Amino acid sequence: MFERYLSELWSILLDLSPALLLGLILAGVLRVYFPAGLVRAHMSQSSLAAVIRAALIGVPMPLCSCGVVPAAMGLRNQGASKGATTSFLISTPQTGVDSVLVSAAFLGWPFALFKVLAAFFSGVAGGCLVNRFAAADPADGAGREQREHWHSSGNRPVAVLRYALFDILAAIDLWLIVGILLAAVITTAVPADYFQSTAWTQGIGGMLLVLAVSIPLYVCTTASVPIAASLIAAGMPVGSALVFLMAGPATNIATIGAVYRILGGRVLLLYLTTVIVASIGLGMGFDFIIGHADAGSAAHVHQRGAWWEVLSALVLLGLMGFLLLRRTWRRGLAAHINGDSDDLVLKVEGMSCQHCVANVRHAIEAVGNVEEVSADLASGRVRIKGKHLESAPFVSAVVQAGYTVVDD
Repeated sequence: MFERYLSELWSILLDLSPALLLGLILAGVLRVYFPAGLVRAHMSQSSLAAVIRAALIGVPMPLCSCGVVPAAMGLRNQGASKGATTSFLISTPQTGVDSVLVSAAFLGWPFALFKVLAAFFSGVAGGCLVNRFAAADPADGAGREQREHWHSSGNRPVAVLRYALFDILAAIDLWLIVGILLAAVITTAVPADYFQSTAWTQGIGGMLLVLAVSIPLYVCTTASVPIAASLIAAGMPVGSALVFLMAGPATNIATIGAVYRILGGRVLLLYLTTVIVASIGLGMGFDFIIGHADAGSAAHVHQRGAWWEVLSALVLLGLMGFLLLRRTWRRGLAAHINGDSDDLVLKVEGMSCQHCVANVRHAIEAVGNVEEVSADLASGRVRIKGKHLESAPFVSAVVQAGYTVVDD
C-alpha cells in the first residue's frame, strides 16, 4: 500500500510540475515585461467587462489547475480585482488550445466547443458572483505600486525568476505540499476503474459522484480527455463526463488551499460553488441538447515519465526544498537577533491574501526608518525591523491603508 502511495505521489508530481513551472514563468513574464498598469487599467474594476476580459484571456491558455494559480497571483499582484482573478482561475484550467484539439479528436467538435463555452460562462459567472458578494480590498484599483523581490534585480530574465520563486511560489509552497500529499492519498484510495465498476453512474446521482471524486483530485486538462473518453465508452453519460472535465481540471486540494491564501475564504466558497453548480447545470444541459458524443475507440494514453516531466518534478522539488530551508534559516536567524533588536510586532486584521500583505508592507515601508518588514498572513503578525521604533506612525499607516491593528 505504501509503495502504491509513493508511486501515485510521484505520478502526481510528474503531471503537476511542468504546468506549475510554466505558470510560474508566465506569471513572472506578465509581471516584469508587461507595461506597468496594463492589467490594472483593464481588470482592476469590479465590473462585468473586467470579468469577461479575464475569461477571454484565460480560455485559450494551456494551464492546468495548479499552473493557473501562480499566473492568477501575478494578475492579482498587478491590480486585477477579485472578480477578474476568480474568472481567470475558473475559466483557464478547464480548457486551452491543446485541450480543444484533443477533445475534438476524442469526443467530437460539438463536445469540444461546448466545453469551451462552459469554461467561459462558468468563469464569467464566478467572477460576477465574487463582484457581487465579496468585498473588494481597500487597495483594489488604487494604483499603488508594490515593492516586491523582483525589483531588486536590474536584469529582466533574472527578475522573472526572482518574482516566480520568491513572490509566487514562496507564498503557496506549503499549501502545494499538503495538497499533493493528500491528493496522493485520495488517488490511492479510489481505484482507477471506480466509475466503470459502479452501476449508479447515470443521471444526477452519477454527476454528483463524479463531482465528489473530481474536486479534490489533480486532473490535467488535456490528459483528462482520454480518461473521459474511456468512461463514456464504458457507459458513463456524456453529461457526467463533462462534469469530470470541468470540475477535475478546475479544482484540486492544492488549488483550493492556494485560492484561500490568495483571495480569502469567502471567494473560495464562491469559487467552489460556481464550479459545482456550473458543472452540474451544464452537464445536464449538454445531455439535454446533444445527448451523446462519439467517444471513438482511440487508445491515447498519457505518457508519464517523459524526460521533461521528470526534470520538472526534480526542479520543483529542489525549489520547494530550497524555500523550506531558507524559511527555517531566516526564522532561526531572526530568533537569534531579536533579543538585541528593537523590532516592533503589530497584529493586523483584514489581510486575506498576498496582495493585502504587500499593501501593508508598502504602507509601513513608506513611514521610513525601517530595515525590513515581514508579515505572516496566517497569524496576521507583521514584524518591523529597525532601531528605536515607535508604534504610533506605523499603526496610523496601516489604518490609512484600510486595515485594522489590534492588541496582540
